[in-house]
Amino acid sequence: MMMRPRNFAAGLIAAVLVAVGGAPAIAQDQGRGQGGGTPGQRSNRVVQPYIEVGQVVSAELSPGNDVVTFTQIAAGVDINVQGRNSGAAVSLRYERNIGYGDDSIDSDTISGIARTTLSLVPNTLSLEAGGLASRTRIDAGGGTSANPLVREDAESRIYSAYAGPSLNTRVGDVDVQGVGRIGYNRFEADNALVTQAGNAVDVFDDSVTYLGQLRAGVRPDTVLPVGLAVTAGGFQEDIGNLDQRVRDLYVRGDVTVPISPSLALVAGAGYEDVEISSRDAVRDANGNPVIGADGRFVTDPTAPRRIAFDVDGLLWDVGVLWRPSSRTNLQAAVGRRYDSTTYYGTFTYVPSQRSAFALSAYDGVSGFGGVLNNALAGLDSDFQAIRNPVTGDFGGLVTGTEGQSVIGGLGSTRSAAFRGRGVRASYQRIMGRTTAALGAGYDRRTFIAAAGTALAPVNGLTDETYYVIGGLTREIGQAASITTNAYVNWFDGAGANDNVTAVGGTFAYNQSITQRLVGRAAIAVDYFDSEFTAQDFAFATALVGLRYNF
Repeated sequence: MMMRPRNFAAGLIAAVLVAVGGAPAIAQDQGRGQGGGTPGQRSNRVVQPYIEVGQVVSAELSPGNDVVTFTQIAAGVDINVQGRNSGAAVSLRYERNIGYGDDSIDSDTISGIARTTLSLVPNTLSLEAGGLASRTRIDAGGGTSANPLVREDAESRIYSAYAGPSLNTRVGDVDVQGVGRIGYNRFEADNALVTQAGNAVDVFDDSVTYLGQLRAGVRPDTVLPVGLAVTAGGFQEDIGNLDQRVRDLYVRGDVTVPISPSLALVAGAGYEDVEISSRDAVRDANGNPVIGADGRFVTDPTAPRRIAFDVDGLLWDVGVLWRPSSRTNLQAAVGRRYDSTTYYGTFTYVPSQRSAFALSAYDGVSGFGGVLNNALAGLDSDFQAIRNPVTGDFGGLVTGTEGQSVIGGLGSTRSAAFRGRGVRASYQRIMGRTTAALGAGYDRRTFIAAAGTALAPVNGLTDETYYVIGGLTREIGQAASITTNAYVNWFDGAGANDNVTAVGGTFAYNQSITQRLVGRAAIAVDYFDSEFTAQDFAFATALVGLRYNF
């Protein structure tokens, strides 16, 4: 979602590290054990293509007793290449599941995440880009559950990509920073959701996002005893559903007043113009909105654009900056924006490469696609992707050299634009050969829709998501590792029967057979409770396989 003008990326630094499933990538510049490395120990060049083959058995424990067996064949590559001014991290995987029996369903899946920074002019101008492909499970109320086991009858797919330049230079005494981005996002809903009758939710389809920002400022004691800055920028998301448009333009000035070498007070004020609008759906002879074959409302391109939210006028905030050392950083502010009170901030504490804590609070308006693009842009271009050891899916978590990062916690997939507020916290600790982590988050989305349109009934409704996730990994000698993780996700939808609870965990063992061949065994248990259905779902899944690292 669109963050504060000075803080749109920082609001995404809180996340959680979980255990790595499967054999980690092998550095070309220096080898390491199959148990994986710790932050600060990675080589600056990792290129690891691989192939995997495994046998998977998934048993339905509730409400039925169906057992599915299939062969999993996968090929992928993990890349982490870091230079002085450029860097790239890529995790890409293609998977083919081959089922058995008359009713079996074969499936193909591409999943991955990429984040790159390419220096065009050293220390001045760079080109940034990112991409995401992932699977999720979606409920009839619009809530997503990224971690539970995804089966063919309940699979949805998420795609997101962005690219744009980033500027950081100095003109005389003036620091100049700028950023520009264009992104595309798409959500493909599963067939089960489309065919559910009586409680249809118009889920997000696709969107294009645009972001631009330019800031110029002088530091304290350069021209005046205080620091001064001027920032101008804007964000726009064009959502395919009912031709929705979220537009947020602003200009502001900021003053930084040093109190001590480590503490400063900040205050800012300016002008904002925020507008959310859409068109209506095609109506049938009875005046009811027409729903297409994909389960979404059919947009009427001839319908006039209707305003759902329109605020222009003064914005302001006051806060503190506290940086007692390079290991501790606090930014917090309270003010007024979107015609109401707003809070935002970040706190990070990294006493060493073996321990890190992060906390963030955010507030902004966007659609579902804006959340994805900002999450990708908030990642560092030096990370290792975390994948489910049983399915191989990328669930939205990475480990990076600048704390922790997350793409998960996607929350509601309703198509309507919203104001999103929330908080994320995480902590990780490396103890010898063991790495442990714990994270938690809360996301609240209040939807905004124009009166007289098909989305009008969701105007003012609120969906909330809570999640807790933890993980542990342990190296055993030089050739083996064990990993385990667990999660709990609560989705509290706006509808009467839209609440969802997802709970589960995995355990995996990896054993090097030769320098390149790794044996893998993993088990997973997932529980899915949706109030939309009278029955709960529980699955147990096991995998035995081999991985060959080229």
